[in-house]
Amino acid sequence: MKTIQGPGIFLAQFIGAAAPFNTLEGLAGWAASLGYQGVQIPTSDAALFDLKRAAESDAYCDEVKGLLAAHGLRVTELSTHLQGQLLCVHPAYDLQFDAFAAPEVRGNPAARTAWAREQLLLAAKASQRLGLKAHATFSGALAWPYLYPWPQRPPGLVEAAFAELARRWRPVLDAFDGAGVDVCYELHPGEDLHDGITFERFLDAVGQHPRANILYDPSHFVLQQLDYLAFIDHYHQRIRAFHVKDAEFRPNGRQGVYGGFSNWIDRAGRFRSLGDGQVDFKAIFSKMAQYGYAGWAVLEWECCLKHPEDGAREGAAFIREHIIRVADRAFDDFAASAGDPKTLAALLGLAR
Repeated sequence: MKTIQGPGIFLAQFIGAAAPFNTLEGLAGWAASLGYQGVQIPTSDAALFDLKRAAESDAYCDEVKGLLAAHGLRVTELSTHLQGQLLCVHPAYDLQFDAFAAPEVRGNPAARTAWAREQLLLAAKASQRLGLKAHATFSGALAWPYLYPWPQRPPGLVEAAFAELARRWRPVLDAFDGAGVDVCYELHPGEDLHDGITFERFLDAVGQHPRANILYDPSHFVLQQLDYLAFIDHYHQRIRAFHVKDAEFRPNGRQGVYGGFSNWIDRAGRFRSLGDGQVDFKAIFSKMAQYGYAGWAVLEWECCLKHPEDGAREGAAFIREHIIRVADRAFDDFAASAGDPKTLAALLGLAR
């Protein structure tokens, strides 16, 4: 068993126009003051983190690591959630997702896909230069508009979608393999990889690629009504990153999983600040310790009620209190007896 690292914090939801939230140094000082030990860095804003420079320059990576180290922090993972999303976009979402892309490729889906692929390849190199072992991203989605089969999906549609998803991701996975870094897909509604079955489909399509792994976030499973504890039992060998995020699901006579197109505050399923939702984090951290997860526990804060700064402050203490320092010996060692062959034989009645 290994002790989980943390607490860490995903910076994406805290970036803002005013200090200290408008620079990496400002965010680092703020996160450290709350008790965080690591930061997960989004790579879509060059003013915060220059992905291209990081991919090309050891000096720049050393500068970033030194800046964080001055505050007692480390990089937990880099994130390409937005770029991963753009690698595979169904045309129904072209206009909405164009805002995630560089201005020069907007309105051109083929150029946008190529740009996203290049961003992911840069992230592999940058992660290697930073000495990281895991990377956080989204899979993108081609089949998502056909999630609920009405009208019935034509035979082969899902298989064709996952074949194309695999075709686009395979060279990226190979690049991360060359860099010695795991690609950790956040299984998330809106992505083609959103639960265990879809992850298995993808694994089959990429030939069980060793770098295709999971960013575990129980909040998305609460909203899908999936057993998030049993999920760890099934997939713990592929869980290489961990977002600690809470959620609640309170269906009523008017809405359930789909939420009735309501705003977040009015939905039956809502993300909540840590400790305010229904996720059993004691059981999650126990299972993660049991299976030897040695990565980071990273707060991803999303809540429609609580102020983000309060969520961040409470989240650091919450994660720290849930991390289990694993035992270095069996609790009943004091009663241990000799295990030599002669004694074992005697205990089994085999001694002569």
